[in-house]
Amino acid sequence: MTVKQSLTIFGFLFLLTACAPQAELVKTRSDMTDLREEVQTAMVRVQELQKRVNLLEENVKGTMDVQKVMADYGAKSDQLTTDIQLVQGKLEENNFRIAELAQKLDDRSVRIAELSARIDELDAKMKLLSAGTATVLTRQTPTTAARAKSSSPKAIEPSEAYRQAKSDYDRGNFDLALAGFQNYVAQFPDTSMTDAAQYWIGECLYSKREFSKAIDAFLKVIKHYPKSDKVAGAKLKIGLSYLNEKNFPKAKEYLRKVMKEYPSSNEAEIARDRLAKIEK
Repeated sequence: MTVKQSLTIFGFLFLLTACAPQAELVKTRSDMTDLREEVQTAMVRVQELQKRVNLLEENVKGTMDVQKVMADYGAKSDQLTTDIQLVQGKLEENNFRIAELAQKLDDRSVRIAELSARIDELDAKMKLLSAGTATVLTRQTPTTAARAKSSSPKAIEPSEAYRQAKSDYDRGNFDLALAGFQNYVAQFPDTSMTDAAQYWIGECLYSKREFSKAIDAFLKVIKHYPKSDKVAGAKLKIGLSYLNEKNFPKAKEYLRKVMKEYPSSNEAEIARDRLAKIEK
């Protein structure tokens, strides 16, 4: 083998030796590119998964927030119910006190009227005396005058008259109660309890099963005291009176009135129950 041939072979072997690392490098670069692509794909996948995790976390948080809101709402609702009950209790207490004060005012008004009448009477006597015509008055002896004064009955106060009549009704003495309430309306036509007395006249008649008269009495409550809190009860009892008389069209008319005009009242609940039984 010549030197030239040897060099040629050597150079070829060198090239082969040099190409091997180059090919390996190319392969490595290709592998790295593939890995980068895989990493990029994995990163995209991770980002998508992270978004889903974030969404789930938001949903969980939202659910927890809703549960918290619902819990807060429930607590606030319970507190509101308690507050409403307290307010209703105070209203009932205030209404009772107002009614009590109104009756005291009625009593004082009657006393003032009595005192005014006595003052007018004394004033008339003073005028007679000053005119020198007191001879007729002096004929009456002190004893006779004292007896006349003591024999005059003491006027009953409105609150006491009402209490006695209501007590008779509660004991089932409907005739006595009826007379008491009728006397109250006649004697005290302008007090705070006159509308209630008129209503109880109707209740007495209803309890005595005098339904036609009861209807007339309840109609007076509606006509003369339209702003009274007894109107709802009066309309209900008119409906029930017609029901007892088997006058179903009129009974339905008044029961429906109660339901329409006082939908949240106890009277409406009773009317609804009775109407349902009629229409079965």
